[in-house]
Amino acid sequence: MFNNLTQRLSQSLQKIISKGRLTEENIKKTIREVRKALLEADVTLSVIKKFIENVKNKSIGNEINKSLTPGQEFIKIVKNELIFTMGEKNNTLNLSIEPPAVILFIGLQGAGKTTSVAKLGKWIKDKHKKKILIVSTDIYRAAAIKQLQILSEQIEIDFFSSNKNQTPVEITAQAMKYAKLKLYDILLIDTAGRLHIDKKMMNEIQEIQDLSKPIETLLIVDSMMGQDAINMAKIFNNDLLISGIILTKTDGDSRNGIALSMRYITKKPIKFIGTGEKITELEAFHPERIADRILGMNDVMSLIEDIEEKVDKSQIQKLTKKLKKGHDFNLNDFLMQIKQMKKIGGLNYFIDKLPKNNQLSNNISLLNTDKNTLDKAEAMIASMTPQERKNPMIIKGSRKRRIASGSGTKIQDINQLLKNFDSIKRIMKKIKTSGIAKVMREIKNILPKNF
Repeated sequence: MFNNLTQRLSQSLQKIISKGRLTEENIKKTIREVRKALLEADVTLSVIKKFIENVKNKSIGNEINKSLTPGQEFIKIVKNELIFTMGEKNNTLNLSIEPPAVILFIGLQGAGKTTSVAKLGKWIKDKHKKKILIVSTDIYRAAAIKQLQILSEQIEIDFFSSNKNQTPVEITAQAMKYAKLKLYDILLIDTAGRLHIDKKMMNEIQEIQDLSKPIETLLIVDSMMGQDAINMAKIFNNDLLISGIILTKTDGDSRNGIALSMRYITKKPIKFIGTGEKITELEAFHPERIADRILGMNDVMSLIEDIEEKVDKSQIQKLTKKLKKGHDFNLNDFLMQIKQMKKIGGLNYFIDKLPKNNQLSNNISLLNTDKNTLDKAEAMIASMTPQERKNPMIIKGSRKRRIASGSGTKIQDINQLLKNFDSIKRIMKKIKTSGIAKVMREIKNILPKNF
C-alpha cells in the first residue's frame, strides 16, 4: 500500500534531510517535488493545492524546533499536513444505540461491498464480542445472497435468509423484526450495487435507509477507481448522507492518492481499509499511522494490535521460561514460532509493517518469506525425528535426503531452513546473554525516529 507514493516522497524529502538549514529556495524546490509525487499518486488537484499551500506557509520563515534538524522539522510539517488531510484521528463505529444497531453498506458493484460486510462483521465480533446478524437485500446479482451466506458461515455469524422474490424493503423489514426478536446487538445490511449510479438505485437505498434508520451508513469505495471514486462518493453523500467510508483493494496496483482526497472532498471519515482478499484483512483507518506508512516510517502499532489479537501468549511465555532456565532454542521452538507467525499473515506481513531499507529487514533472510514458505518449513520440520528437532546439528547428508523426500521438498530447502534457524537461534542467544531490553534498544536504534 502507498508504495509508489512512499518511494516518490522519500526521494523528494531525502534531499532536504541533508541540508544544514532550511532556506526559501530549498523548501520551494522540495515542495515542487512533493507536488509531483502527489500528482503521480492521483491525488485530487484541489487537495494538492491546499496541501502544498499549508506546507509552504508552515515551513517558510518559521522557527525550527531546537530538538530537530531542519530536515526533520520539514518532514514533521509534511507528516502533520498528511494527518490533517486524512482526518486527524481514527473515527470508530458508532454503536451506542438501543439494539439492534443497524449498519448499512452501499456502493457500486465490484467495489468489494459484500466481502466488506463479512470482514466488518468479523472485526466487530472479534473486537466488541457482539451478537451479529447479517442480511443481503441484493436480489439482482446472481448468487449475491448465497455468496454472503457462505461468507457468514465462514466467520460463524448468523445469516438471515432472503430470496429474489422479495423486495429489498420487505427483506429489510423482516430482518429487523427478527433481529429485535432474537436480541441481536447489530444488524449488517448489504444492499445491491450497480455498474453506475442511477435514480432507481438511489431511491431503493433511500427506502431501506428510511426504514432501518442505520446508526452507520458506510460507502464502500474501490481505491483503484481513482478520481471517478471521488465523484461517485460526492453523489452518494449528497443523496444518502453517509457516515463513513471503507476503502477497498488498497493492496492492488492503485496509486492510493484517493486516501488523501476522500476525507478532504467528502468531509466524511475513512473508517476502514481493506488490505487484502482474506476475511481478516481489514484495518481501522488511523491517519497518523497511514501518514507514517506514506513517509516510509514504521507502522508498529498496527503490528502490535495484530500480535496481541492472534498470537498465543501462553506459548511465548513458555518459550521465555525455557530460555531463562538456560535451555537451547531448538527446531520444536522454531516450529512453534512459525505457527504463531502464520496467524498474523506470515513474515512478509511483519516486514511490511517495518521501515524499508533498514538493517533488520536487510540482514535477516528469514524475513523475506511468505505463507507458502512457512507451510514448507512446517512440513520439513514435521518430517524430522524428535532427536533431529532437538539437535539439528546431526542433520547431515542422508538425513537431509530423507527429510526432503518426506516433505516433498529439495535438499536446498533443508539447507535454507537450517540457515534461517541459525539466524533466529543467534537472536535468541543474544536475548539470553544480553537481556531483552538491550536487544530491543539495538533494534530501536535502527528504526527511524518518530516525530
